[in-house]
Amino acid sequence: MASIGYYSLVALLGTALFATVMSVIGKVRNRKDMILSGERAALVSGGLLILSAISLFYSFLARDFSLQYVYNYSDRSLSFIYTISGFWAGNAGSLLMWAVFLGVFQLILILQNRRKNRDVMPWVIAIMSTQVTFFAFLLIFLDSTNPFAPVSLGYIPQDGQGLNPMLHNPGMYLHPPTTYLGYVGFGVPFAFAMAALISGKLSDMWIRTTRRWTIFAWFFLTIGNIVGAWWAYYTLGWGGYWAWDPVENSSFMPWLVGTAYLHSVMIQEKKGMLKIWNMALIILTFALTILGTLITRSGIINSVHTFSSSGLGPYLFAFLMLALGGGFGLLIYRLPDLKTENELDSIISRESMFLFNNLILLGIAFTTLWGTIYPFISEAVQGVKVTVGQPFYDQVSAPLGIALLFLIGFCPLIAWRRASLENLRRNFLIPLIASFAGFSTFLVMGLRHGGVLLTATLIVFVLSVIFMEFYRGTTARNRMTGEGLANSFVNLIWKNKRRYGGYMIHIGVAMIFVAFIGGPFKHTVEKSLKPGDAVNIRNYKVVFDGMRDLPRKNKLTVEATMSVFDKKSGKKLGVVKPQKDFFKETGSQPEQPWTRVAVRSTSREDLYFIFSPDEQGRELASFKIVVNPLMRWMWMAGFVMTFGTVIALWPDEGEKRRLASIYSREAVTSEV
Repeated sequence: MASIGYYSLVALLGTALFATVMSVIGKVRNRKDMILSGERAALVSGGLLILSAISLFYSFLARDFSLQYVYNYSDRSLSFIYTISGFWAGNAGSLLMWAVFLGVFQLILILQNRRKNRDVMPWVIAIMSTQVTFFAFLLIFLDSTNPFAPVSLGYIPQDGQGLNPMLHNPGMYLHPPTTYLGYVGFGVPFAFAMAALISGKLSDMWIRTTRRWTIFAWFFLTIGNIVGAWWAYYTLGWGGYWAWDPVENSSFMPWLVGTAYLHSVMIQEKKGMLKIWNMALIILTFALTILGTLITRSGIINSVHTFSSSGLGPYLFAFLMLALGGGFGLLIYRLPDLKTENELDSIISRESMFLFNNLILLGIAFTTLWGTIYPFISEAVQGVKVTVGQPFYDQVSAPLGIALLFLIGFCPLIAWRRASLENLRRNFLIPLIASFAGFSTFLVMGLRHGGVLLTATLIVFVLSVIFMEFYRGTTARNRMTGEGLANSFVNLIWKNKRRYGGYMIHIGVAMIFVAFIGGPFKHTVEKSLKPGDAVNIRNYKVVFDGMRDLPRKNKLTVEATMSVFDKKSGKKLGVVKPQKDFFKETGSQPEQPWTRVAVRSTSREDLYFIFSPDEQGRELASFKIVVNPLMRWMWMAGFVMTFGTVIALWPDEGEKRRLASIYSREAVTSEV
């Protein structure tokens, strides 16, 4: 199976290169047979990648430790799910996963566009096959990224080294695949955008064609970021979920610019504006996915998330420069043809609010980018690597985030083109009353932190706007159709999936801000305790009942038992059991301790326990106990945003008919 996997990659290099060349030559010479040949080669490329992936999965399940990659990231004690997860635990498997997603997406695109977009599809295939060729080259010719390279020990070991302890978490089988689906997914609108620039087909058809692909990519990158934050919170044991680590930033930056693009294209669809801007945004989004891979996979930074030095850096940097140079070069070449069809009529209009939304998102993205790359710049210029801490990011991003939250509520209330005073009065009255009521309530509750008070009031504003939109739409439909209110509500969403799915996503974003406002009220206590000792923290009294050893097959687990009481009433609220794992030495891996935090979570706050036992006699233990207010809202937001995105992605017959009409008109125009 390893040989099948390797030679599938060798064949892939030929078929992907053939697909690229034949698609370009066929289009330039207007040879339909060559274009068809290129498409078939691209389909074969997808099949070869799937075969290669199956081969590597089989090698992991068969415990084939004759492969260096399987030996490095698996052992016989691993459960099925973590054995499978070993596929993407290192550089080689991660790059193969990227290539597999590319090949599968290209295969789907060819099947989707058999009878449409024929003018641009050869260029789309050429661009995506170029990417497949690049990854095939890396997988074959670099020893550090060949997943089928034989073990270097000189003999076949009986067992592998296993996964790093921090990877023994559900995040391992959720975070990497979802993040990569987001990264690779943005390659589809990028390919169509470049094809539009090359072919001169500069209508908004490429945007409409790839709208669902864009939402798909954004959706999975969103899940990847939230699951990554959850993983850090429950696994790294430092009491938080986001530290502006460079690798966290690497997936956050394309999410920010991709979000800006997702909103901006709505203006081009409706008003024929921002054509140049949208092209620039999708180029930047795609480039940032490559930058994220460069940061994560090249070993150029030190981080808990990164991989060891692999020699990938120069190749990924060259690929990044090609994407930026080629993309913006084509954009500059087509500037005369990208004239806007309309102009901005008023600063108080929905178009301008979308533009401000874009600028804020790009501002946060630039801040994140600068903080991420500044240490490398300082090292290159001064010879000293100056690290950028969390205060830098917070000082810039926090006010921009508050402004963004305001626009989330403000945009739905503003009319397209120009908002009248009557429009503003009618739409803003109820949200402003609700906001004032919320502000007053927070003051009565004793909230005095200025930033938190402002953010909490804006959350009320945003939610009142969204609920008002649902209410108005439901009652209007009820009056028009005579349906019951429940049916009117469901049908309102079902007939306007894109709009109301977007509102649900915005509710999720507001919930994330609910979690943010708990940050300033975080409280931490660190103390060494003997069994029977107690410690007070905020409204809780915590008693250390004792600890015990739990021998496992490949590790020793030390578990503490902590009883949690309400400090005022003395009522017992529950028991938590933080743990510390001591993984046994395996192969070249030394004995590794790893923290397993325990969290008592409510909608109000999390009580978070980090435990370090005394290794001599078990008579003393060190604890770090953290109160994290409102943390549950962060994870609940992920489910709400997922639900809203599924609604927005759900097939819409009305949209299909509109697209079919546009395709037919463009086909007639092309023939003429």
